Amino acid sequence: MQTMFTPEQLQDPDTARSNEILRSCVHCGFCTATCPTYQVLGDELDSPRGRIYLIKDMLENERVPDEKTVRHIDRCLSCLACMTTCPSGVHYMHLVDHARAYIEQHYKRPWHDRALRWTLAKILPYPGRFRLALLAAKMGRPFARLIPDPRLQAMLKMAPKQIPPVSRNDDPQSFAPTVARKMRVALMTGCAQKALNTDINDATIRLLRRLGCEVVVAKGAGCCGALTHHMGREEEAHGSAAANIRAWIHEMDGAGLDAIVINTSGCGTTVKDYGHMFRNGPLAEDAARISGIAMDVSELLMKLDMPEGDAKDVTVAYHAACSLQHGQKIKTHPKTLLKKAGFRVAEPADSHLCCGSAGTYNLMQPEISGQLKTRKVETLEKLAPDIIAAGNIGCMMQIGSGTGVPVVHTVELLDWATGGPKPSALRSEHS
Repeated sequence: MQTMFTPEQLQDPDTARSNEILRSCVHCGFCTATCPTYQVLGDELDSPRGRIYLIKDMLENERVPDEKTVRHIDRCLSCLACMTTCPSGVHYMHLVDHARAYIEQHYKRPWHDRALRWTLAKILPYPGRFRLALLAAKMGRPFARLIPDPRLQAMLKMAPKQIPPVSRNDDPQSFAPTVARKMRVALMTGCAQKALNTDINDATIRLLRRLGCEVVVAKGAGCCGALTHHMGREEEAHGSAAANIRAWIHEMDGAGLDAIVINTSGCGTTVKDYGHMFRNGPLAEDAARISGIAMDVSELLMKLDMPEGDAKDVTVAYHAACSLQHGQKIKTHPKTLLKKAGFRVAEPADSHLCCGSAGTYNLMQPEISGQLKTRKVETLEKLAPDIIAAGNIGCMMQIGSGTGVPVVHTVELLDWATGGPKPSALRSEHS
């Protein structure tokens, strides 16, 4: 794609990066075949190719974004399926991130949109606040139909029936391995996950300790920054990310770390991109070091040679989170591990398509998100599974709200198969 940025514009590192990305696009349109919003809406401007044209025009002309451009960019899930499909290697993620930051700086949204985004940014990354909001939503859920705004309805419906108790395993501390030590790893405990499902981190710690890992929860580490980053709120996102970098560098330069293990794939995609996010600042070297040892829990388990589990008469439908299969390019590890643990593993049709969760997308675009959820649940239920497994809390909440099949994190199943307790979601379902 030909671009016409001026030398002055290209002095800005983000514009220079976007220029590189735009020039790599050859207009082939392969991305439209795997774009969930194009599949649902059928509008070229709701495909990656269409959004690329809009972003190019907006950035190149340095114009104030109009409502049409903002609407189509807001509808992007950042599922990154287009990056998996693209034969030219267009790094769409960095381009749309730049566009969102530009929109945040130059476009004044309607007051209700600003209020919603401010609320989400000030609640979701903070587990204590989020837990209180979930309690309020749980009380308000019976009245959801009386609320005209579908986005507020979606927020009320998000609250789980049971809000889990606080897990003390999330506090800064170190867990010694129960066998000879092989590695010392930092566990990213996350933010929303700590309020929505405390079993995931607990299972991760148990499993890694049994496999020879000293597991550290670093003081000062928290939200990865993804939730605010995808809303274009760069300052808040970078603040969260910088806190993590400093916390983990302290451990790396102290007792040392072999890996930073992440069990929420959306966070993993972001942490692995810290090197790019901070490439032009004083944290550049430290950020690159962090990104260099960040791993999804499935990557780490493949290195640890997890033992085989006893065969179970259980069929697991594996849902591949977009941030794992497209963002991190991890496609086979979770299925390999589940099979090794003794589960029958099945994968649904169109497994490359998003479930519609996508961070805060299901709260800000509930209609499109709902259509994607329905499609995803139908393909999963066609497999007649006993369990649905996923590696991302957002996907688990999204799919779980549309099916009666238990939805469990992959690491919980692996923990159960190798000596841990049965996941709480299954205790009334299976013996």
